[in-house]
Amino acid sequence: MIILEFNNRIIEEALTLKFNNAGNKPDSIDITIADFDGVLYHISNPNGDRNKVMISISLKFYKDLQKHGADELLKREYGNFLTTTEQGFDVSLLYDLENVPTNKEEVIKKAGLLKRNCFASVFEKYFEYQEKEESGHERAVIHYRDDETMYVEAQSDRVTVIFSTVFKDDDDVIIGKVFMQEFKEGRRGSHTAPQVLFSHKEPPMELTGSDAAVGDNIGYITFVLEPRHTKKKARDSTIDHIHIFRDYLHYHIKCSKAYIHSRMRAKTSDFLKVLNRARPEAQVKEKKTITGKTFVRN
Repeated sequence: MIILEFNNRIIEEALTLKFNNAGNKPDSIDITIADFDGVLYHISNPNGDRNKVMISISLKFYKDLQKHGADELLKREYGNFLTTTEQGFDVSLLYDLENVPTNKEEVIKKAGLLKRNCFASVFEKYFEYQEKEESGHERAVIHYRDDETMYVEAQSDRVTVIFSTVFKDDDDVIIGKVFMQEFKEGRRGSHTAPQVLFSHKEPPMELTGSDAAVGDNIGYITFVLEPRHTKKKARDSTIDHIHIFRDYLHYHIKCSKAYIHSRMRAKTSDFLKVLNRARPEAQVKEKKTITGKTFVRN
């Protein structure tokens, strides 16, 4: 299966180009980028200053992340690059092309991880709870899409992450169940893989008593993360992959449907060729009139 990139390549390429051309006459830039989960980026020159590059991000659920330390984590990761937020956005970074940092590769990489680092705050918080073997903390609820939610809860021996997702078509439910079964089977092949559970229509037991959605097109995917997944050496990789899981699932559902449709079209084309070859040739029959003249009747 294809693993989706958790960085934004457009941001990295745009910033790389700007840093590499620093010292020359800079060009203006104004790019708006749409990402998964309704996220928007804007790369621009603030106040028309071409020697400055501002990268802003808008997340509909940023207020949910702020409750779990998103502002503090971004300050830790980006430091002086954080600037006054552009109107209509939630976070803005500012880069001075007249003062390119010596570790520009690292700076570019971090800029491409802006969305990931916004998401990371809630995971780091609950991973810390688990590491300290603390339990009883209020469950985190992140409304990462208009009709979908992520839940994070820490126990002394595990962290449970639950994604609710909406399947637009009945076919998506069937293909989604196949994928979830593959994840369950994957645990047999690797004992270090987290436990993955899938429930359809009804929320899992962990969400009993909550306002979790119920319906024929609702699915819940539960990850049970053990200490080996949440420890400091492994948590970055865990966050990288789990925060885009919903996008990963639906991306592969769409790819599977596209593949099935292409196979169906190819098979239909083969059947049409067989039918054309099986068409009987017209037989020519010679008839005679009463006077003895002959004519051909098709």
